[in-house]
Amino acid sequence: MAHVPRPVPGEIPAGYAVYADRVPAGEVDVLLERQGGHLAGLLAAIPEERGGFRYAPGKWSIKDLVGHLADTERIMAYRLLCVAREERTPLPGFEEDDYARAAQADARPLADLAEEFAAVRRSTLALVRGLAPGAWTRRGTVNGKQVSPADLAYVIAGHTIHHLEILQERYLGGGGLS
Repeated sequence: MAHVPRPVPGEIPAGYAVYADRVPAGEVDVLLERQGGHLAGLLAAIPEERGGFRYAPGKWSIKDLVGHLADTERIMAYRLLCVAREERTPLPGFEEDDYARAAQADARPLADLAEEFAAVRRSTLALVRGLAPGAWTRRGTVNGKQVSPADLAYVIAGHTIHHLEILQERYLGGGGLS
């Protein structure tokens, strides 16, 4: 596995930097693997009847959040693949609330959603760990912005950090992330 360079400030779009900047020092693939195990442990401890819990009216349920993590990671990993493979066609954005609504996650068992995320994460890890070293700094257009595969790998990790914190603080009643 090649070292994944940190995103370069000023080159990564601000909306992506919000997530990428949350990633601690270290190899991003190791963090991605650790996150997958951490989330699996958290979700396994949540009773099915709590999966529909929303911490406030109009907010996503726990199931919606897990579905959102899987959908967003799939999209970001696809974008990473496209940019790494020198795709020249600009890639579109997506509206997360529309995806969450259409997914109807509350109709699915929480364990199924947890396994779906785990499968997506395994796929992301295989992609990240198998990418050619020279691919990390390529540039492509995503949602009208120039990004690199490295940017997207860090966004995936930082987005997961963001939602793990929300899951802990707002859905599960606090507690630190180790």
